Amino acid sequence: MQGPVRNVRRIVVIGYDGVQALDVVGPMEVFAMANLHMSQHMPHYEVVLASPAGGSMSCSSAGGIRLGDAVALDDLPDEVDTIIVAGGNEEGLRGVIFETDLIKWLKSRAAATRRLASVCTGAFVLAAGAFLDGKRATTHWNSIALLKELRPQIEVEPDAIFVAEPPVFTSAGITAGIDLCLALVEADCGAQTALSVARQMVLFMRRPGGQSQFSPGLAIQVKATPRLRKLLNEIVEDPTGDLSGRALAARSGMSERTFSRSFHKETGTTPAQFVEAARVERAKTLLETSDWPLARIAAHSGFGSLHALHRAFQKRLGITPGSYRDRFGIG
Repeated sequence: MQGPVRNVRRIVVIGYDGVQALDVVGPMEVFAMANLHMSQHMPHYEVVLASPAGGSMSCSSAGGIRLGDAVALDDLPDEVDTIIVAGGNEEGLRGVIFETDLIKWLKSRAAATRRLASVCTGAFVLAAGAFLDGKRATTHWNSIALLKELRPQIEVEPDAIFVAEPPVFTSAGITAGIDLCLALVEADCGAQTALSVARQMVLFMRRPGGQSQFSPGLAIQVKATPRLRKLLNEIVEDPTGDLSGRALAARSGMSERTFSRSFHKETGTTPAQFVEAARVERAKTLLETSDWPLARIAAHSGFGSLHALHRAFQKRLGITPGSYRDRFGIG
């Protein structure tokens, strides 16, 4: 292939046999569409489909979809701006992790690449290469527990559409890869370009039901005992007030130490983490549906200050509350 064209950001999307077609096509469309809406002075995107061996690849879809003309990893140019690893079925992931040189290739390219990202179960590829160790990350909701089990060094976020831990980015199931790539376009080209892409692709600026994979604690509540499930529901319904470990333990009729241990055993998370997730979800709903000042939203979401609201959003979503409202609000 030719070397880099001036003012071009090269985006490489990596697939393999068993890949999820939308994990590949969705991100590629976002960046290709962005080229139509950005100003001429901005670096445009060159979008490249790649695979370990190149050529065609079979997708996990039941319809027998195949993607062709992929560039072999060894034939890619040295200059790559962003690498995105798509998700796929279990057989495909095992094959690409254990039977190809993809992990070795990623390690050889990571230092010179501005961003390394995954869509859906593509996070398992990054996890296998230890790229997510010591970082927050997410994946498809149905694979969250497995990712935690296989790589406890990762701080897995079960309730996030995507997680930004620059230079590494991970996204949740399938269409969440589009949300992530829109965020990357916004970071590169500005909010207006990202908004234009979303409109062109007829995407929701605000997903029905909010931007989490699930409402806070839905998967957790399924596993919890009836007594704890009642408390979880109460927290989600009203995340304001004193929800400290001591206060929640008292409401549960336990010592704080016993409550903390029981909570973690049944849910896989801590009371503080669950409360923060519920408060972020409430704030997201208010940002999506109201024009309240951010300080008022912070107060009605249970955050003690505007600073605490900003800190929680940056930690869990990788954006500010104001940016979230710009993208998903009613305005």
